[in-house]
This record gives sequence, structure tokens and C-alpha cells, in this order.
Amino acid sequence: MSVSWLELLLIILASFRLTRLIVFDTITQFLRSPFLEVVEETLPDGTVASYIQPKGTGIKKFFGELLSCYWCTGFWCSLVIVLGYLWYPFIMYPFILIFAVAGAASFLETILGKLVED
Repeated sequence: MSVSWLELLLIILASFRLTRLIVFDTITQFLRSPFLEVVEETLPDGTVASYIQPKGTGIKKFFGELLSCYWCTGFWCSLVIVLGYLWYPFIMYPFILIFAVAGAASFLETILGKLVED
């Protein structure tokens, strides 16, 4: 099965948005919280820096590493979207379209935000 340029663009945007949803968005914090913890550190200048650290060991740490890595999560999101589209296009296309529109909207929002700041 071949994929057109438009389908590829939609898959790319959908993968981008799904990855950001899982790794960064507040609405999916409940998915990350069993595997990640926020560690705060006071720097010498008095500011507080916070960073994310995987919890536990074994499989729990594995999922913590996965969910804290944009590149790792992006690979698995892309794999699910591409294979889902190739095997079940009728079911996956509406989801891909929705995530692609949301991904394109986030790009536009970022670009417009940068233009308005200047």
C-alpha cells in the first residue's frame, strides 16, 4: 500500500500532536505520574530548577524513561499511527485527521505567538 504526500503530512502532524499530548500536556499528567516525579533543586543564585526523573526500577523505570523522552515516545506514537492507518484505515483516518488538525493549529499558534511578541 502506498501513502500519498497528503496522507504522509497528516500522519506526521498527527504523530507530532499525539506525542506532545502524551509527553507534555497537563491533561495526560495522570498517565505520567505513576512513572515520573518532579524533582526541584535550589541553584546557587537562589532560583529553583525543576526536572523530571523516572521513578522506581525495572519496568516502571522503563516507562518513566519512555514518557520523559520526546523522541522515544514519538517513535512509538508514529508506529501505532502508521500501522493503524495501514491495517485499519477506515477506523484510524478520523483520529489521524483530528490529531493532524490539532498539530497544525499548534504550529500556527506558535508562529502567531512569536510574531505578536516582536
